[in-house]
Amino acid sequence: MAYGLYIFSALIIAQFTALALEAMGFFGSKKDFEVEGKTVLITGGSRGMGKAVAKLLASKGANVVIVARDEGKLASAFKEISHLIDLLQAAAKSPSIQRFNAISADVTRPSENKRILAETTAWNHNQPPDIVWQIAGSSTPGLFLETPIEALHAQMDLNYWAATYLSHATLKAWTTPASMSTNRTATGTRHLILTSSSAALCGVAGYTPYSPPKAAMRSLADNLKSELNLYNGARQSPDREIRASAPERDIAVHLILPGTIESPGRITENRTKHPVTAILESGDPVQSEDEVAAIAVKALEAGGYLITTNWLGHLMRAGMLGGSPRNRVVWDTVLGWVVGVAYAFIVPDMEGKVWKYGRETGLGKADGEEK
Repeated sequence: MAYGLYIFSALIIAQFTALALEAMGFFGSKKDFEVEGKTVLITGGSRGMGKAVAKLLASKGANVVIVARDEGKLASAFKEISHLIDLLQAAAKSPSIQRFNAISADVTRPSENKRILAETTAWNHNQPPDIVWQIAGSSTPGLFLETPIEALHAQMDLNYWAATYLSHATLKAWTTPASMSTNRTATGTRHLILTSSSAALCGVAGYTPYSPPKAAMRSLADNLKSELNLYNGARQSPDREIRASAPERDIAVHLILPGTIESPGRITENRTKHPVTAILESGDPVQSEDEVAAIAVKALEAGGYLITTNWLGHLMRAGMLGGSPRNRVVWDTVLGWVVGVAYAFIVPDMEGKVWKYGRETGLGKADGEEK
């Protein structure tokens, strides 16, 4: 027993030592998210988080291309971004260089994603964008058995397949061998950013149409991060032929998992949300679009991979990392242990609330739904 206590004490000391070293930067991630002068493509850029990200990156000196399906919303967002840039002209480092564009497209179609990349590349002096940020998506909550199959398909199309199509088209363009590249001056890492949701990290009654596609996106990001090591590694090969077959620049992938955002999308979502879903998320933090955008970009600048935007999301992420790469190895590991214990109490409590609701209220249709 005494021997076990010594071992336990040694582990605790080692963990705190590692945390201190990590805080001093010994386990820091590579930081390479400079947007000034870079071209950024953003899907879902006409409203909500997408519009907030577009405005923020524009204020940091990026050339921005926003993509949206609704031409009316697209025009409004583009006008607002242009207005913001007018206000920043005096302070901009390169006001004569910064440019903006808008594309209307249906991102649930593979051919449209290819067109988005082709049009952006042509507009960007025949060079692919430096950063591609997928934000397009929407939530149509409801109980699984009350959701039509067509609605389940539509949620998967927009919240998973659209991201997959965009990733495929983007990485096809970015992995062109350096020997075939026409751009000899480009520098820095290219970034593919996917936007999932903290709903992908925990099962919640009423989010069945939405959460599985977002969870699939997390798996897509994990696998892409692993595969891209192949291309990035080839760039450092001592063999000249291997280097010539590799991309001209390193490629990084990131996954953003925001929580509840106060946006037009939330208003639409609440129309079909089941009462029990509202009960389960009643204490969740709510953030503004601008707040989420600022936190996400700051985390990207710090080299983060799996990025949550509020305290609840941070805890959920730590408890569900599994085989996903860590942002801060030691801290995430320790926090994961703590959250793992907490989940032993949280999950039964959440399931108990759903069971109690069913017992006392029945199935209980969502507000606005036919009874």
